[in-house]
Amino acid sequence: MTDSIRELTILQPDDWHIHLRDDQALSTTVPHAAGSFNRVICMPNLVPPVKNAHDAQAYRARIMKTLAASDLSLERKSAFDPRMTLYLTDNTTAQDIELAAQSGIVQAVKLYPAGATTNSADGVTNINACVDVFEALEKHNLPLLIHGEVTQDHIDIFDREKRFFR
Repeated sequence: MTDSIRELTILQPDDWHIHLRDDQALSTTVPHAAGSFNRVICMPNLVPPVKNAHDAQAYRARIMKTLAASDLSLERKSAFDPRMTLYLTDNTTAQDIELAAQSGIVQAVKLYPAGATTNSADGVTNINACVDVFEALEKHNLPLLIHGEVTQDHIDIFDREKRFFR
């Protein structure tokens, strides 16, 4: 057996958790993301949040409009593939999930505990009330992405993610 150097070159990595934000921020975040990544999973915690397939389509259109106006090469613009997610709220329905799955652009649904992180005021307050939505996610083969953090005031802010996993 000989020792040989093995090399792996990643030409265009993916980013499975990106915050492009919205409005004026897109003119900075989109070209940077498209210049570095191929596929990206866009987090939905905007103001207002991306709550349904219509919101996701509108947000993706804003991203693509910003991309088209950027100075990036046509090759980079063509390669960039923003994948959309929905923001799970107490008002999300199984029908919202079905429509999201049918849209072809929504790749996942993100659960934020209410008050846990940036723009999480509309997050879930009672996970037990989401059973129908979880069943719809399973039925339509959409992943649930979880922002794992507890929100109890007596837990130090720097320990909240760690405590979530206990």
